[in-house]
Amino acid sequence: MFDLTGKVAIVTGGNSGIGLGMAQGLAAAGATVALAARTQDKSQRAAAEIEAAGGKAFAVVCDVTDGDSIEAMVATVTQRCGHINILVNNAGTNIRKRPEELSFEEWRTVMDTNIDSAFRCSNACYPALKAAGGGKILNNGSMLSIFGAPWGAPYSASKGAMVQYTKSLATAWAQDNIQVNCFLPGWIDTQLTQQARQQVEGLNEKVLARTPAKRWGTPADFKGLAVFLAGPGSDFITGTAIPVDGGYSVSLL
Repeated sequence: MFDLTGKVAIVTGGNSGIGLGMAQGLAAAGATVALAARTQDKSQRAAAEIEAAGGKAFAVVCDVTDGDSIEAMVATVTQRCGHINILVNNAGTNIRKRPEELSFEEWRTVMDTNIDSAFRCSNACYPALKAAGGGKILNNGSMLSIFGAPWGAPYSASKGAMVQYTKSLATAWAQDNIQVNCFLPGWIDTQLTQQARQQVEGLNEKVLARTPAKRWGTPADFKGLAVFLAGPGSDFITGTAIPVDGGYSVSLL
């Protein structure tokens, strides 16, 4: 139920953080993983790390805010591997400012990276997924699709849109045997949240106080989820949004 041998996965933003954690999980389960990101050297190092652990991975340059770059990336993966079975829309960014301090250009930067890229990548991969007889799409949402934050307007908006986009894709592409699900990371120890701890006073203490698990998450916490949602064990699960937050979103205090 959790064997991905012979499957080909694309993970956008897969060279670090949550994306790398998911890529490591997919590779450990047998998939060949394409790490799609802008920085070739960083992606190559991540691919080498996966291969050193016994997995199969390679780097492919992609700017997820550029439609032509996405199309070229999908073509490269298809030509190299012959098919595509799994897409992880993981690439994301954030600009932490109060709403009245944000420029429209900053708003668009977050939306382009977080939600527009998912639309473009999903549409670009759809023909290959359909041709393969079906597949899996995993979308990176956020607990901020549930909560608000004074410094997270575009991020929250993009992640809320990701949840609803997931539901729409799930209903549209179920007839093609494509399951689409969303995962909602809580406070995970990544470069993005390390910046948040520097920018938001007292964040570390507040997170630990409210999280029942009493720790920050790590990228490794996404390995098993990636394998489950990408494998046959989830063939009748689609349109869901699964929190990965150590209980933060269900804790009252």
